[in-house]
Amino acid sequence: MTTPTGAKKPLYANPTAQVLFAVAAAVVLGYFRPATAMAMKPLGDGFIRLITMIITLIIFCTVVTGIAGMEDMKKVGRVGGKALVYFEVVSTLALMIGLCVGNFVRPGDGFNVNPATLDLKAVADYAGQAKAQSVSDFALHIIPTSVVDAFAKGDILEVLLISILFGFAVSAIGPRSKPLRDLFDALTHAVFGVVNIVMKLAPVGAFGAMAFTVGKFGLSSLGPLLKLIVTFYLTSLLFVLLVLGLISSACGFSILRFLRYIKEEIVLVLAVSSSEPAMPTLMAKLEKLGCSKALVGLIVPTGYTFNTDGTSMYMTLAALFVAQATGTHLTLMQQLTILAVAILTSKGASGVQGASFIALVGTLMVIPAIPVAGMALILGIDRFMSMCRATVNMIGNGVATVVVARWEKEVDGPTLEKNLAAQ
Repeated sequence: MTTPTGAKKPLYANPTAQVLFAVAAAVVLGYFRPATAMAMKPLGDGFIRLITMIITLIIFCTVVTGIAGMEDMKKVGRVGGKALVYFEVVSTLALMIGLCVGNFVRPGDGFNVNPATLDLKAVADYAGQAKAQSVSDFALHIIPTSVVDAFAKGDILEVLLISILFGFAVSAIGPRSKPLRDLFDALTHAVFGVVNIVMKLAPVGAFGAMAFTVGKFGLSSLGPLLKLIVTFYLTSLLFVLLVLGLISSACGFSILRFLRYIKEEIVLVLAVSSSEPAMPTLMAKLEKLGCSKALVGLIVPTGYTFNTDGTSMYMTLAALFVAQATGTHLTLMQQLTILAVAILTSKGASGVQGASFIALVGTLMVIPAIPVAGMALILGIDRFMSMCRATVNMIGNGVATVVVARWEKEVDGPTLEKNLAAQ
């Protein structure tokens, strides 16, 4: 990494190195001084809130200026349609992979846990938040009660709907909307300026989040469930390298170069166990690769809800683990039911911490044979699993955006590879 003058940038000034050092320091503190490490939680929470407070504004400005600047309005619908088809196919494939790996590796065998001895109170709060959601309920949830409410709650899908409608409206006005487009364009640059300032605190946020995780749950808690953790991490790694790698290769770019390109975002998401803090910088990097602002603004936020590959693999794998650990035999039909229910419940389990666990509890509640109390077995390691889930979700959304941009011929293969290599 070099400075504009050509001099090599010192290691301590490298953002990735800073975050990695902070994570290492947090692990050491969490191991030797758990109580002190748990007190660092506000540092992580504060950093995440600093980023999430402006995500909705970024989405609104990016989508509105992107759509308003498009000459072909049909492209917006075409891009959205292609993205949704891609999301559904790849996330369903991830669900099936989790199911197959769970049946093949059987990480829950040997536990022989009696469900009656488990602490149901530990998952009672999650069970209370989990509820059956029909397709119509999900569709209605996208529509906010008011414009202000959508931004106040920070609901990405609701803000995206408002942004798309507003973008079409601004575009329909024609030349008279130019002052408004210029205003939003300037506001977008200002908001990303705020992101650049906040990202200076990424090492502090990573330190606080990781210190709390290790301090509260402890590295010793990983031992009894090491087989499940290793199985999930290896499955996720193979999914990224093989499945997303094949998709990337078919679209003319290398998955390894892409991973290197977004290495700062990967390290950050691993540290804070949430993919949302990486969204602003991921969107900016995708635009630098040649993807249009409108396409990035449409696909990335939508993908955070509809394209949760890591969450999908986790849900089916964890469901089988709970069944195996409690000695619950599942028929093929019951496993297919889990798959079908998870297709819906996995939507909305985005980068927010705990959302995937709630979605999994909601899925298990549909299969009475599996004791929901069994979720207490993996509650203690959920934060460690969340690191991997969120990272795969973020990588999957980045790949999806580039793939659709290639389908739309916004950037050709050689140019894309050149941009990845240059960065």
